Amino acid sequence: MLSAHPHYDRLIDAVRQCPPLRVAVVHPCSDVAIHAAVEAAALGLMQPVLVGPAAKVAEAAAQAGVDISPFEQHDVPHSHAAADLAVQLALRGQVDALMKGSLHTDELMGAVVRREGGLRTARRISHCFVMDVPGHPQPLIISDAAINIVPTLEEKVDIVQNAIDLAHALRLPEVRVALLSSMETVNPKVPSTLEAAALCKMADRGQITGAVLDGPLAMDNAIDAEAARIKGIVSPVAGRANVLIVPDLDAGNMLAKSLSFLAKAYAAGVVLGAKVPIILTSRADSQAARLASCALATMLVQARRSGRIKAVA
Repeated sequence: MLSAHPHYDRLIDAVRQCPPLRVAVVHPCSDVAIHAAVEAAALGLMQPVLVGPAAKVAEAAAQAGVDISPFEQHDVPHSHAAADLAVQLALRGQVDALMKGSLHTDELMGAVVRREGGLRTARRISHCFVMDVPGHPQPLIISDAAINIVPTLEEKVDIVQNAIDLAHALRLPEVRVALLSSMETVNPKVPSTLEAAALCKMADRGQITGAVLDGPLAMDNAIDAEAARIKGIVSPVAGRANVLIVPDLDAGNMLAKSLSFLAKAYAAGVVLGAKVPIILTSRADSQAARLASCALATMLVQARRSGRIKAVA
């Protein structure tokens, strides 16, 4: 029987050949969070380092029916302390990535982006979904649908470059970036079209590297070759995009959730631009999406170590 999500299957199979990452699982105090970490460990995707209140972590493990005795554990009083310690472990080089447990995303990211003692780099931090859409011939990277609410043009440069880096980490043979708007023509009354045009010119001048960009493009002519043909758009990206850059968080969140709940797509997610990858998972994520999110972090770390993408200072 053919898998409905072959892109994730190939991704997970590929990283099982890599050494498992040491991943700080931050505040894994729910059965869902602890089970995800244990399952990823069983598949050889990571070595969990559990950071949270010991009693609550043990209770969650009991509810999930899993054994956490083989894993390194750090007992802290609460979720704030868990986020702080996980960041310190990353700064010391004791873990390769972070994974969100049962704390709020803002709480974890607050510790990550702290100016003193955080994991900031020269890049803007951004989030990428890697969507496995049933029937679509390639995975789709969507950014940013989780971190940057209304990014400026300057911030979008980093959002685009982070997404391109992820595409190279995934070994996509050609990275084709569509800068999405509600239309495919530049309209001074629609800011997203102006920013898309500016980003394309910045790529022409070498300010964004590693991909071919086009925009503004509407969603239909970004991913459907026939829609692009009908509208007379001649472009190496139109109809063939594998990276979709959205105008703002609202648009990205609606796009990702529409694909998830209407097209039955899976959405793996990772945060880039920090000193280590950050795996963001949700209680609503499927088992495959959780494992694929772990696999994304592995691919990013391997790509940095091999020099296929630059480590950002």
